[in-house]
Parts: sequence; structure tokens; C-alpha cells
Amino acid sequence: MKKLFLPAFLLCVVALQAQMKADDVKTFTLKNGMKFLVVEDNSIPNANMYLFYHVGSRNEHQGITGLSHFFEHMMFNGAKKYGPKQFDRTMEFNGGSNNAYTTENVTVYTDWFPASATEVIFGLEGDRIASLSIDPKMVESERGVVLSERSTGLENSPWNLLGQSVQATAFQEHPYHWPVIGYEDDMKNWKQSDLEQYFKTYYAPNNCVVVISGSVKFDEIKKLAEKYIEPIPAQPDPPKVHIVEPPQTGERRIVVQKDVATPYLNIVYHTPESKSEDYYALTLLSDILSSGKSSRLYSALVDKKQLATSVFTDYGESFDPYLFGFYAIAGKGVKDVDLEKAIYEEIEKIKKDGVNDKELQKVKNQKLMQFYNQVETINGKSNNIGTYEVFFGDYRKMFDAPAQYNKVTADDIKRVANKYFSKSNRTVGILKSNTED
Repeated sequence: MKKLFLPAFLLCVVALQAQMKADDVKTFTLKNGMKFLVVEDNSIPNANMYLFYHVGSRNEHQGITGLSHFFEHMMFNGAKKYGPKQFDRTMEFNGGSNNAYTTENVTVYTDWFPASATEVIFGLEGDRIASLSIDPKMVESERGVVLSERSTGLENSPWNLLGQSVQATAFQEHPYHWPVIGYEDDMKNWKQSDLEQYFKTYYAPNNCVVVISGSVKFDEIKKLAEKYIEPIPAQPDPPKVHIVEPPQTGERRIVVQKDVATPYLNIVYHTPESKSEDYYALTLLSDILSSGKSSRLYSALVDKKQLATSVFTDYGESFDPYLFGFYAIAGKGVKDVDLEKAIYEEIEKIKKDGVNDKELQKVKNQKLMQFYNQVETINGKSNNIGTYEVFFGDYRKMFDAPAQYNKVTADDIKRVANKYFSKSNRTVGILKSNTED
């Protein structure tokens, strides 16, 4: 059966190599340390700019938690040339749009625009990096916005409430302990000096990687970067996150109560950072467990046993050792203990018997097709190139990824399952109604 899948995999590899090569990415670094990666792609007359700042909640400490996410908001509220609300208005007037997100590890800003507006976008970004306004009145306004976002998120999303509790239990010392949005008391008490120092430290040009893809010319991008960005001075490197989470030596459990129709389960295991040699095996294991209706967990828990209405896993990029998560919502009348037991049974099957070549090749093909579809667009190019540059240390590793996935064996899947999915290494969170025992 394996041979039936192999040609599709090889076909995708050939298509990927024909479409884009590592040499298609051209780079330069400004005198102030900001690195640019540029992909010329004239498939459409548009372009994008992704700015990856090496700052997330892991860079915070108690007292200033939530500042990374807060600055995601503040970056749209005015600078020296473009005042409050002018960033979005100018972007939209020139046919562009934007977005941003903050995680434990990074804050990323994304701009999409007609290629003809490239210089305008450089002007906008250069303005807010060089001279963001941290006006006290605007700070108080946005403070209210993020406080509301925090309370609404916890109130309306059972997953947010459970996930934050589980993460805080799984991490005792590392800054992954606190939520990205921050603690309410910290958010209410940020000082003006905290904000100014945080921005100066983490929004320095030498703490950012920029990826631009689309109908642009490398030489023109370099000239614009030298004009609008290079005059912004570099800053001393931010302090390194040196706290290492101690090994977990016993199962941890937490129960959260909220009015929900059926129990929610979140089970997490400590796993290594993205640069680990086990990254690719763990990523494929996640797909084997929950990618699609034929996956192990969906097939067993939703289709056959009808113990869950939803089940999925998650293992993503991180700078420091993080978590491999299992998530499930119990079916009507199903007890959380029965659903939890069924999840462990599926884990134990892989630990004991491994996986077969057919299902492993299936997820390899899925992963490569997903990867191929992503880099087919200019948006996917920038996002993937930036992700590999930032989390793996070199964008060139993106082009090695298909081979790295293909090298993973059934023995590797079994090995990592046994290595990380132990009772002493897990934290279990259950969310259920107050009326349940």
C-alpha cells in the first residue's frame, strides 16, 4: 500500500522545487540590524510585508504581563507623521489592509497592498517604529479595550478559561505560565515608564525580521528600507529569557467550573521547542491523532464510540520547550472520566503498537500538500519564510522541511509517543458545570 502514496509525495516535492527555491529569497541587513527577506513574485500586482518582532508574553515578568499584546493595539494608534487612526485610514486609502497577532513568542504585523503603494507602506511602518506615540490618554483608552477583551474572552470562551488554567498549572516557573493577554491587576497598573522602556527595548529594528513578497524589486526594497528604516537607531539586545522550566515529576490536575452543556477536556504534555530533532515526528504524530475524520482520535471517539463531539490536538512553534495538547468536548451524557480514559487508550495503542506505514504516509502527503498550497501564494511565502527564519534560525530550513518530514519513520512516531506521553509529564484540565460531581 505504501507505494500507492509515494508518487503523490514525490510529485508535490517536484512541484515545490519548480515553484520556489531557496535562492529565490534575497536578503540584506540594515546598519541598524533589521533583517529583510525579499521574494520577487509577479503572479499578481500585489505585495505584502510581514514584520516578526521577537517579543511575546515570554519576555514579560509579573507586574508587566500583557504588555506585548497591549502594544499590538498601540501600534495602530498614532506616531509622529501619521496620527491616531491614520495608519489604517492611509493603508485603506492606498488599497491595502493589515492585521496583527501576539503569541507567547512573537508579535507579528502583516500588511497587504498593491505593489504601487510599497513606498507608502514603508513610510507607515517607519513612522510607528521610530516614533510611536505613547500618549497617556490613548494608553488609558486602550487599557480599557484590552481589559474588556480579557474579561469577554474568559466569559465567552470555555477553551480560553480552561486553557489558561491548564497552562498556568503546567508551567510553574517559566514565563509561559501567564496568559498572553496578561493578568488583570498587572494590566490595571502598567506605568508609563514600563510602556516606554518596553517599546524601546523590543520594538528596536535589530529585534525584527521583515519578509516582503510580491510584485517588487529587491533593489527598490533595499532603497526604501535604507530611506525609511535605517535611520532608526538600534538598541542593546533585549535580555535573554534564561528561566528553564524544571522537569515535571508527577501528574497535575485541575478542575474549572463553568456553566457548560458537557465537559471540556484539555490534556497537555511537555514537549521540546521547534529546533528539537523531534519536532517533525511530533508534528506528524499530531496529524495522525487528529487531522481529518480518518484520524485516530476522531475515528475512535467521535465516529465509533460517540464519546466526543469534537476532538483535536495541537503542537506548534516555540522558542522554548512548550506543550503538546489534546482537546475534547464530551458528547451528551458522557462523563469526563470516560472521555479521558478513551483518549489515553488511543495514546497507549500508539505507544505499544506504533502506526502503520499507510497512515504515516497519508499525513506526510497531507503535510506536504498543505505546505505546497501555502507557498503557492505570496501571503503563504512570507508567513512560512518568516516562521522558519524566526523559529528555526534560518529561512533555508523551510526548503528542507519536505525532506525532514519524509525522513520520519513509524519507529520515530512510536519513540516520541513513549518519550513524552507519560503520566508524570502530563497536566489534565477538566471544565464542567457547577452541578456536576
